[in-house]
Amino acid sequence: MLNEELQKKYQLLQENLRSLGNVAVAFSSGVDSTLLLKVAHDVLGSQAVAVTARSCSFPHREFAEAREFCRHAGIEQVVLESEELEVPGFAENPPNRCYLCKRELFSKILAFAKGRGLTAVVEGSNVDDLGDYRPGLQAIVELGVRSPLREAGLTKAEIRELSRELDLPTWEKPSFACLASRFVYGETITRKKLSMVEQAEEFLHEEFGLRQLRVRVHGTMARIEVEPQEIVRLAESQVRERIVVKFRTLGFTYVALDLAGYRTGNMNLALTNPPRT
Repeated sequence: MLNEELQKKYQLLQENLRSLGNVAVAFSSGVDSTLLLKVAHDVLGSQAVAVTARSCSFPHREFAEAREFCRHAGIEQVVLESEELEVPGFAENPPNRCYLCKRELFSKILAFAKGRGLTAVVEGSNVDDLGDYRPGLQAIVELGVRSPLREAGLTKAEIRELSRELDLPTWEKPSFACLASRFVYGETITRKKLSMVEQAEEFLHEEFGLRQLRVRVHGTMARIEVEPQEIVRLAESQVRERIVVKFRTLGFTYVALDLAGYRTGNMNLALTNPPRT
């Protein structure tokens, strides 16, 4: 059962979506966008359309999960091609990379929505997203995209609780960010490097059952982040050797294990704590 405060937020979310009449929901199959799409579909029915962008920074696994969720729930899904590498400046990976990406992506979704006669475009950012450096939110505000979860005051923990209450398969799904977020700022992003990261993370997931992980790219070095309790396991001789061999076949020269473990917004540390010379 939901507590009174969360129940009120849930009702507010429903009311806000209902007031829009019809919406295009930016859907990535993540925890936040899945809840948003579910509630939008519950209150608006066929007037809620899922829009998923397919690009080289969006893993095949996530895309497949998005397709399956919509198929199973009977929700119309539209797939748009969105190639960030063609956006001027994106490949150079500046600190405002996410702004450039979101600006391009949501401009396409807005154009689709206008063509379909849909009133609004909604996306899944939450209250917790305001606590980190997220230039993509600036693009969302500039374009007039609505953020119903944030408007209802929902935190990540509350979104997971609601998702569990609604029996969504994503309620305990690990947090996810696009593959471009794995690159240290200033590191050139290429299609090949994105593929290397995706294959490296898929290997760790499939071979060792790791769920929350990141493979960060620093030149030819891959820096692995996992939950702190998994660090000792990956440092075991046989496991370590298998990882090194695999990563080198993918194109990495060096493989490192981050002793601090996985944490969100990790690449933003370079912005607040630049290296000393």
